[in-house]
Amino acid sequence: MSAKRPAFYAARSGPWRDWWTLLHPPYTAWHLSYVVIGASLSPVVSVSRLGATLAGFFLAVGVAAHAFDELQGRPLGTRIPASVLVAVCVAALGGAVGLGIAGVVEVGPSLVPFVVVGPALVVAYNAELWKVHSDLGFALCWGAFPLLTAFVAQAGTLSADAVLAAGGATALSFAQRALSSPARQLRRRVTDVHGTVVFPDGSREPLSRDELLRPLERGLGATTIAVVLLATGLALSRLG
Repeated sequence: MSAKRPAFYAARSGPWRDWWTLLHPPYTAWHLSYVVIGASLSPVVSVSRLGATLAGFFLAVGVAAHAFDELQGRPLGTRIPASVLVAVCVAALGGAVGLGIAGVVEVGPSLVPFVVVGPALVVAYNAELWKVHSDLGFALCWGAFPLLTAFVAQAGTLSADAVLAAGGATALSFAQRALSSPARQLRRRVTDVHGTVVFPDGSREPLSRDELLRPLERGLGATTIAVVLLATGLALSRLG
């Protein structure tokens, strides 16, 4: 396993490859899955509303938040010009707000708080303001919030089952953060690891950066697939 890439899904540097890496495809799919799960919990599911909610979160989280994050010290090492990242961030966030406003017209005032809070969370989290940039902040912003927003976009109100599901999304996102933070540090900030694992029988195995990194990223990859498949199954059960 090579630990030279900034993330296990990162492509080598290149014009289109930098954009692939910027979008964090597994994590974006993971958090868009919460949108699908939230919508699928509604008594009635509108495909058009679900599509608009997915598009809004893709623009806000998948594009704007990640472009904003790349502006903060180039953690992914892309060569996308800063001016382009700023333009993409503004355009994507503006598009998400526009979709949110259209949603308010369609759904009603119950969606207004979500349309207002959503962009604020993107800016606050990525600018590390108001202590939002934390493990719990991440879990609430990118776990509970998409699920609850999608449910309200469908049902026009909240319900106990949606809140419970949002708690589950929060826990899953917290677990994601618990795995991704050390994995990110090992890939981007650690050059080498020296050590030995000693077993009760006295046998020893060398400890390396790759050995520490492998289970973290396998867990992230497997959980991404699990959440996406769960969301897909729920959507098909409601729309089939």
